[in-house]
Amino acid sequence: MMKNHITIGLLYISIFLIAFTACGSKDKGGEDNPQPDPPRGVSFTVMTYNLWASRPGNLTDENLDAMAEVIKRANPDLVALQEVDKNTRRNPKDVTKELAERTGMQYYFFAKAMDHNGGEYGDAILSRLPFKETKAYTMGTTPELPGENRSVARVTVEKEGKEIYFISTHLDHLSAENNRVKQARDLVDILKTYDKPVILGGDLNALPTSETMQILRGHLTWGCFSNNCAFTFPATNPDRTIDYLMYVPTNAITVQSYQAYTWAGTASDHLPVLATFEVK
Repeated sequence: MMKNHITIGLLYISIFLIAFTACGSKDKGGEDNPQPDPPRGVSFTVMTYNLWASRPGNLTDENLDAMAEVIKRANPDLVALQEVDKNTRRNPKDVTKELAERTGMQYYFFAKAMDHNGGEYGDAILSRLPFKETKAYTMGTTPELPGENRSVARVTVEKEGKEIYFISTHLDHLSAENNRVKQARDLVDILKTYDKPVILGGDLNALPTSETMQILRGHLTWGCFSNNCAFTFPATNPDRTIDYLMYVPTNAITVQSYQAYTWAGTASDHLPVLATFEVK
């Protein structure tokens, strides 16, 4: 009988200790005080695409429809466009507006690089996200080398509480690198004044090993993995990389995916590049 009383007493003590320990664990951050989840990043899917506005003839409705289908298939949030005409004799239409209507991307912005062929020529941006701000810059050429002025189209957008600058640009096309080097330095000077994460898309007309890209990579990081940027030109049997998506800073942006769209080889003479970036 004495043994039974001892056994029952030990059982009550054990139950009391278990209950006490459980209560104590809640006071120290158990289930009643869960730790907050880390901040969630926001994904931006973006594209850069040279439209080949300088093709023989002009951009027909068939050409525009084909490029719009490429963009719609990729379904990006933002598109950086280069070689964009606005009411020129060779393309007597507002190409940015035409593509915005064909893709269903409600917001668009054109930045003029120069007057050309009775109208304007430059860079543009299409977006599914409303613009909080737009800004255009012009970049010139060196005195010793004739060439074309270039533009920088910049928009500010917000997605799920994260704001970024998105940029479209197109550097000089001449074989000598003088103008591209100048424009790359001018572009970096512009970027250094920014206070938000930046994603840049462009036809930079520069190989990965060029001085132009070394200058840009002193401030920007390219999106391609392992420094292995896919070939983008010419669209049929491409053999070089001149179109890029780049970003800054690395502590606010990470790359989730990056690819050249090789299936889009007939709409333009450049392949579009598509990437998804996570903004923290």
